[in-house]
Amino acid sequence: MPEGPEVETENLAEAIKEELEREGGSFLKQISITTAILAVLAAIASLKAGATVNEALVLKTEATRLQSEASDQWAYYQAKGIKSAVQEASRTPWLAMGKNPPPAYAEKKQRYAEEQKEIEAKAHEKERERDERLRESDHLLHKHHGFASAVALFQVSIAMGAVAALTRFRLVWFGSLLAGGVGVLLFAWPMFQ
Repeated sequence: MPEGPEVETENLAEAIKEELEREGGSFLKQISITTAILAVLAAIASLKAGATVNEALVLKTEATRLQSEASDQWAYYQAKGIKSAVQEASRTPWLAMGKNPPPAYAEKKQRYAEEQKEIEAKAHEKERERDERLRESDHLLHKHHGFASAVALFQVSIAMGAVAALTRFRLVWFGSLLAGGVGVLLFAWPMFQ
């Protein structure tokens, strides 16, 4: 039985460390740095996606409220139209008998017609505001899809980086970088719209 180890352990640890550095230590550092950057970008893109969809939902809710208010105005408009028609119907028997109807009927009919014009203007204004909110909301949802797609690509890129680190296969890492680059483009694109 030999008295000392056949392989010098003192030099072995140093040789393993050198081999790791030569075989993949710097490559693993590159992967970890790019993966960390991609993770930060994914977090930011995820926050932007959430913020834009939340803002879009607030605008959709406001558009729904404005639609309700416009519908209320149109109902009020119809009520004034019915009152005007009642005043006209009240005048008809007087006219059929060949008599002059009381002037209050014509005055009320005229007043209701004027009120209808004001109500109609308010209803159209509410509908215009509703349409504006819906356009804004649709634009934000469009931006949200860009951010959400960027998040998905960043996640794929991070997963590919992990596979590259485990397998030490550079081609997978390049694929990770490519997916991350496309994710960066998708992340930046909505900000310029």
